Amino acid sequence: MAITVQRTAEDVSAPTASATRVSPLQPPRARRQNRLTRAWSRTPGRLALIMAGLLALVAVLAGVTVTTANTKTDATWELAERHEPTAADVQRLYRALSEADATAASTFLAAQNASLELRKRYEDDIALAGQTIGLAAVDRGTDPRVAREIDTISRQLPVYAGLVEAARANNLQGLPIGAAYLREASHVMRTQILPAAERLYTIQADRVAEERADAVRFPYLAAGLLLVTLIALVATQVYLWRHFGRRLNLGMVVATAALIVGLLWSSVALTLHATSAADARPDRVTALGQARIVALQARANELLTLVARGNGAQYEEQFDELADELVGKDGKSGLLAKARQDAEGDVAAALANTAGATRSWLEGYREVRKLDNGGRHGEAVERAINEGAAGASAPAFAQLDAGLERALQASREQFVDDIVTAARSLTLLTPGWAVLSVVAAGGIAYGLRERLREYR
Repeated sequence: MAITVQRTAEDVSAPTASATRVSPLQPPRARRQNRLTRAWSRTPGRLALIMAGLLALVAVLAGVTVTTANTKTDATWELAERHEPTAADVQRLYRALSEADATAASTFLAAQNASLELRKRYEDDIALAGQTIGLAAVDRGTDPRVAREIDTISRQLPVYAGLVEAARANNLQGLPIGAAYLREASHVMRTQILPAAERLYTIQADRVAEERADAVRFPYLAAGLLLVTLIALVATQVYLWRHFGRRLNLGMVVATAALIVGLLWSSVALTLHATSAADARPDRVTALGQARIVALQARANELLTLVARGNGAQYEEQFDELADELVGKDGKSGLLAKARQDAEGDVAAALANTAGATRSWLEGYREVRKLDNGGRHGEAVERAINEGAAGASAPAFAQLDAGLERALQASREQFVDDIVTAARSLTLLTPGWAVLSVVAAGGIAYGLRERLREYR
């Protein structure tokens, strides 16, 4: 069947002199506008301008979508491989410092009977703190806040360790000044080192939360450009249908189909990405880490009360405050209840026995206080630090701490698994959009070139 080409009068009529004459006195911008006006007034010129506009729009869309997909993929992988591990290192630093404070008090109370294991635990905590200080600076080494907190810890940690050693040496000789050295060491830990470590952890935890929020943020610019491009393609096909009598233009159909495939692919990938990233909740890890730190601080206050030998009212008050924060005034709320509320899988299993262990520890603490207040200091110390003593608080606390450590590790693994799943959902999206953009541009060029050929 012969193809009938419909042309309007504007295509066959000769242009008037006023329409084609260009004054040399006109500025370049005006001359360019005149040329565009003349091109748009004829169908071939109009088709050429439409093709150029569509190709430019697809090029911008390709740049934005490829950049967006690549940025989201990189940010998600960095969250799993860099930011979260650094936050875990900082939390480990805080835990090591808190545990060192409690272990130092246990070692002091045990004096000549202190086991090698107890002494080694303290030394390991100090060594771990020294190692993780450098790791804490890896993720945000240029942040002046990080440098300031690391400097505080680095300067004060040797001071703390020196005071502990002085306390130990004097205590082994039976000199009462050893207790004063230990209280001063604990004061340095609680007023300078631990607050700096807490601020450091807050900085990194905020970074993890910010990166996660950025990773799941909806790509408004890319979505808007894609919608505008699809509308432009549909409008062009309507124009071609009305002026050429062709219902379908193969090239434009291919271009539209390529962008629709990209739209559907992106919708599914980004939905899976957002769902997995939403399941990765850093607040769960933070809550468990905070619960363990509060428990360790309370344990240190329990032991420092015994070190003070009748002058530890401030430590008793701090213990009560920390116990309320851990389990609430009713013994059924607080940080532990909050952690158990959202727990599932391995985390829930690890926390299953912590409620009973906490009750046993707090009951043991009350018995220790009764013995100490009743003048039976030696028995109180035995109950507090000897895990084999009847009704001792030490084994119950050890069970609580072990459960929190397992829960914290399991929670971290769940977080990383969810983030990795989110990152994998974007696999091939970046090269995919690059290919689809090339297909769309080729379809546009082919479809409109065929119409332009009809005017040669």
